[in-house]
Amino acid sequence: MSSRIRPLSLMLAAAASAIAAPALAADLTVTLEVPTVATAAYHRPYVAVWIEQQDPAQTAVRTIALWYEAGATARGEGDGEQYLKDIRTWWRKGGRAMALPIDGITGPTRAPGRQTVTVSGARLASLPAGSYNIVVEAAREQGGREIVRLPFTWGGAANTASAAGTSELGAVRVTVTR
Repeated sequence: MSSRIRPLSLMLAAAASAIAAPALAADLTVTLEVPTVATAAYHRPYVAVWIEQQDPAQTAVRTIALWYEAGATARGEGDGEQYLKDIRTWWRKGGRAMALPIDGITGPTRAPGRQTVTVSGARLASLPAGSYNIVVEAAREQGGREIVRLPFTWGGAANTASAAGTSELGAVRVTVTR
């Protein structure tokens, strides 16, 4: 009797790992363009990249990148954390509750040009399969603020979405690979 139970438990374990495998095998890559802005007083933007649910509330699920001036700023103004509230949507959806800096997520502001954030499937293993948005928000001192939302599907086939900002962000692309 135990020989019949053992193969059944092995089959169930194999089926469970086959269901979980697609989410673990996938990687999420966000490519975004920080545009060159012609102004006398240019400041690099603070940028937050996060995943939110595709529901009416657009509930934030996970922050995957946060770029700001940690520690004393270049102009000796103290900690750049005090300006994170300027990334308003991210701040309201959960940023203010985070203990910063977050290892592997926070980093310095980036220069104009193409920037890439890649998140391995292992880091997103707890993300249930479904439809989500990737959200990129940028805010710049003496500049503007802009948000770009891109839909993507997690846990299914590979997929890609693209959009473009108009002022503080250029081209933004999200890619889920297998």
